[in-house]
Amino acid sequence: MSKDQDRYEQLARKQQKEWEVLCTYCGACCGIVEGDPCEHLLKADKGKYACAIYENRFGLHKTISGKEFKCVPIRDILHQSWMGDQHCGYKQGR
Repeated sequence: MSKDQDRYEQLARKQQKEWEVLCTYCGACCGIVEGDPCEHLLKADKGKYACAIYENRFGLHKTISGKEFKCVPIRDILHQSWMGDQHCGYKQGR
């Protein structure tokens, strides 16, 4: 691997970590506010939520009631609105 490629990959990893820190773990983008969240959404401590399959979350999944939906990167839907998005750290841009 070239030095430039190595530097690029290091920067990309750093930016990904900085981006992930913005998440407030509110669960709104995963349907918790609507009452029919993703079947992989787990309740964590202090009213926070986490994905049980986070590393493999993108693609087709089901809600608790069995409705099929496509999980996409948050950046793909930031221009949209959803129930509870006022709690979203990505939308707040913190």
